[in-house]
Amino acid sequence: MTRRTMLQTMGGGFGMLGLAGALQAAPENGSMAPVSPHFPARAKHVIFLFLNGGLSQVDSFDPKPELRRRDGQPLPGERVNIQTRVQGNLMDTPYSFKKYGQSGLEVSEIFPKVGQAIDNFCVIRSMYTDNPIHESSVWFMNSGHRLPGRPSLGSWVTYGLGTENQNLPGFVVLCPGYPIGGPQAWSSAFLPNSYQGVQVPDNEPDTEKLIQHIRNTHLSRNEQESQLELLAELNRSFLERVGHQPQMEGTIKSMEVAFRMQTEVPGVFDVTKENEQTRARYGDGDFGRGCLMALRLVEQGVRVVQVYFGKRQPWDSHDDIRIQGGLAKQADAPIAALVEDLKSRGLLDETLVIIGSEFGRAPMVQNTGVTVAGAGRDHDHLGFTTLLAGGGVKSGIAYGATDEFGFKAVEKPVHVHDLHATVLHLLGLDHTKLTYRYSGRDFRLTDVAGEVVKGILA
Repeated sequence: MTRRTMLQTMGGGFGMLGLAGALQAAPENGSMAPVSPHFPARAKHVIFLFLNGGLSQVDSFDPKPELRRRDGQPLPGERVNIQTRVQGNLMDTPYSFKKYGQSGLEVSEIFPKVGQAIDNFCVIRSMYTDNPIHESSVWFMNSGHRLPGRPSLGSWVTYGLGTENQNLPGFVVLCPGYPIGGPQAWSSAFLPNSYQGVQVPDNEPDTEKLIQHIRNTHLSRNEQESQLELLAELNRSFLERVGHQPQMEGTIKSMEVAFRMQTEVPGVFDVTKENEQTRARYGDGDFGRGCLMALRLVEQGVRVVQVYFGKRQPWDSHDDIRIQGGLAKQADAPIAALVEDLKSRGLLDETLVIIGSEFGRAPMVQNTGVTVAGAGRDHDHLGFTTLLAGGGVKSGIAYGATDEFGFKAVEKPVHVHDLHATVLHLLGLDHTKLTYRYSGRDFRLTDVAGEVVKGILA
């Protein structure tokens, strides 16, 4: 006798009534069908461009004249250690900044095309997070928790809203390998499996090789449909006996999507369907290809797309910050092209674009005795920059500020929980009400914190 059967038979079935009430708050079967938001939404889709490793704010979007004036001097106050590593003196940026657009926002020379499009962006210069460790901060930026085992932002969004295209996953992750922290960054954890991110390698231009086994070479579509119908009948029979099984039902939904993907995936991921001029603006690198794929996925109704810059942590510039100039050269044009194309295709107003890292980089030179060039920066979780565009946020503004050296958020600080609460708000979701009952308590993306950043809402 199962526990469910016991509840059905004991006490006149009143135990089962209590269980049914507990289950009503969660989707019955991991369904990806579109769901109405809590209130009218400004955005329908999210594209998160993740520059994993740590984009340096003082070398990109947060100019600090005082850093130039005090180059080589100690940071005022007590000596700062990051992860027990002693930091050196202040180090000026090797890059110049320039004002762009009607907003006059200053952008580093390493992001000239983003600079030309800066009037489309909201530049949050006062982000901060809880710790300076890569894995923990990647998980935190993605799931609101520093340890693995919590659902990711994309999973929460698809759980709350479903997705518009039932032939594609609701949450797609584009990365040539695994970022630091691994696939836990897009896990659905205790949410049904259907809400987990589907990773697709964007380093493969051949769509036939992009997703392995996307085509069944042994069975025709009619034969596959017959198999699925039989499996569906067996699954229904099993669930009638054992009752509601969220994880199993989510897996079933995932397999059904996988079958339907056979017809849609080859077309949506084939960037050669874009004209040559469009492809040239994104370039032929992995990140550029991922940004163009993200555009095409959103056009087809995918709810959340996340594009990692590369595997591991390419922006982790401990030895020489000048490496970020080369990385920015690969990221600059695709970011600008994506925002411009979303705008020209009428999608920017309903698509929230996020560009950022798990944390920033310190304004001091790293002084650990293990560097070679001696011109690198250590991690900085106390103050960094995140860019937003479209989806109901103000454009052409800088929000918040770090101190005079770019080290710590001091004006209108925005915690990661606040960012997550704001993203959900723009999607029409109340972050305090988007919950899932698990292990005896209600979990949410923002845990027990988070405030919507009203100052950036259009």
